Amino acid sequence: MRRGLRLVISVTLYSRRGCHLCQEMKAVVERVGRSLAIEFQEIDISTDPALEARYGVEIPVLLVAGRKAAKYRVTDADLRRILRARAGRAEEAG
Repeated sequence: MRRGLRLVISVTLYSRRGCHLCQEMKAVVERVGRSLAIEFQEIDISTDPALEARYGVEIPVLLVAGRKAAKYRVTDADLRRILRARAGRAEEAG
């Protein structure tokens, strides 16, 4: 990666409507995303039978750069650490 460019990391939250843990994790992602470059996508598993079968009651599930990073809960500090670690790996690979 060239200097001066900011790496944007993909963050996906698998959730379901009415899930309080999902709302808590979404709030963490949104807070952290204000200071770090992320591309955030939230996917409601109830709209896809395959996702419902895969994740069921094990939500929320958070993927960072396509890899599972957290399930049920994540703190702001933990998410920052995860994002920085994944960004470092991406920069080394690129």
